[in-house]
Amino acid sequence: MGLRIACLQIDIQYGKPEENRKNVSREFQKLFEKEKKLDVVVLPELWTTGYDLSRLDEISDDEGKESIEFLSGLAQKYSINIVGGSVAKKSGENITNTLYSFDRSGNLLGEYSKVHLFKLMDEHHYLSAGNTSGAVTIEGVPSAAFICYDIRFPEWMRTHTAGGAEVLYVAAEWPLARVNHWRTLLLARAIENQCYVVACNRSGSDPNNEFGGHSMIIDPWGEIIAEAGEGEEVIISDLDLEKVKQVRKQIPIFQDRRPELY
Repeated sequence: MGLRIACLQIDIQYGKPEENRKNVSREFQKLFEKEKKLDVVVLPELWTTGYDLSRLDEISDDEGKESIEFLSGLAQKYSINIVGGSVAKKSGENITNTLYSFDRSGNLLGEYSKVHLFKLMDEHHYLSAGNTSGAVTIEGVPSAAFICYDIRFPEWMRTHTAGGAEVLYVAAEWPLARVNHWRTLLLARAIENQCYVVACNRSGSDPNNEFGGHSMIIDPWGEIIAEAGEGEEVIISDLDLEKVKQVRKQIPIFQDRRPELY
């Protein structure tokens, strides 16, 4: 079985949800004018607002309703699975950094709120941490979705691959200053989990940060099969899911683990 995946590495307008939705609509239209046979499209982290954290009370999405309606509509229109990056979701007094996934009919497949908040960008002052699994099944493939800083916690990602995940999706706003960490951590997560890693970062800058781009698709051997530069770009690659099974059989790390000692 195979999946054809596209990552939309886009710039994000700071604190302007409506403008960002319009831009994503345009990007989908451009993509599907060229590509007719895609299975999954992935968006970056906080693509509706960027890191305009101090205004989240004003610009976050009440219960995620607008984002769910918008992304579900795109999934139906283009008959595509969407790993919807993440948005600022307001639930009562709490705001979470939340990722939604949809199937080709626009049905909500999964919802994941970022578990690990990144204090260097003040997330803990404005956001509440999630506490649920990122597991999701897309096109029948056991998968998991994560957000940015999560990739620095290998035990969190291993929890999902030990449960059967074959593709790890990552939505991010990773800074250019640490883009070498981004690349290295993603490669390590693919190698140690013997799975595909599909990571969509943003490009551009905001008043406080410059972002690194370098969205990547990595195979279970740790080979980079697609990588963007720093600017706006779409990367597309085919995933051969049989390769996950072959690699896990050749070097059976999941059988050789000794979790009773860890």
